[in-house]
Amino acid sequence: MPAAEVDVSPDLVRRLLADQQPDLAHLPIEVMANGWDNVTYRVGDALVARLPRREVAARLVAHEQRWLPVLEPRLPLPVPVPVRVGQPDLGYPWPWSVVPFLPGQVASRNPPADPGDTAVRLGTFLAALHTPAAPDAPVNPYRGVPLAERHVTVAENLSIVGDLVDHRAAMRVWETALAAPRWDGAPAWVHGDLHPANILVHGGRVSGVIDFGDITSGDPATDLSVAWMLLPAESRDAFRNAYETAGQCAAGDEIWVRARGWALALSLAFLAHSADNPMMTEIGRHTITAVLA
Repeated sequence: MPAAEVDVSPDLVRRLLADQQPDLAHLPIEVMANGWDNVTYRVGDALVARLPRREVAARLVAHEQRWLPVLEPRLPLPVPVPVRVGQPDLGYPWPWSVVPFLPGQVASRNPPADPGDTAVRLGTFLAALHTPAAPDAPVNPYRGVPLAERHVTVAENLSIVGDLVDHRAAMRVWETALAAPRWDGAPAWVHGDLHPANILVHGGRVSGVIDFGDITSGDPATDLSVAWMLLPAESRDAFRNAYETAGQCAAGDEIWVRARGWALALSLAFLAHSADNPMMTEIGRHTITAVLA
């Protein structure tokens, strides 16, 4: 993981709450997760404080603050819309958020019980999300872009993972994806980081989607890669059917070819750069196996 540029300690979180959200300062604070970009703290029973640990993530938090309130009303699954917006203060240099606590565990640790139900719920969710993006929507240089812009990174990551992956099989999938027609529709809203560690499961069912920091506009095939990350092969047709039935995006065969290419690219990134994160390594292993099957 990248090194934290600021120590986001429980004491700092409590002081920020006392200074800016004093009605929350008396609530118990407990660390939930320390990720690549953000540290999250449980605040009482119903809230979570989300604070960037690196400067690059501050811009991503600002995107969530700006756009999740716009998108949330049309989405069929809960998402963590900020309910409070924090400002730089007390030596902490970036904006931060307080969001609702969404019950459940991430799907990478708590897989959903019914793959068919999961396929429909995720397909319907992405159909609702993948509408034409606003003209001033964020532009992410790594997600939602034409696959050709990922070619150098894919080759580098394939070199890093070495014998863990069948290089010839991987390049066959990648070259097929590169040859598919590019997205020619209006840039769509794209979650940008829709892997099993950002999907919540509660009571055996998909119950929410979190971490919209990479939200962007562009090719929705980026998000459709979740079909290889989470779903067994026999459930992918149900996912596609739910997405195409409910959606506004013209989703011909080429979008699914590109989606498989995105799944390959992301799985290689996870495998190449998660030596200290077993959960992401396992997502990478599972995904590359599904992609090459």
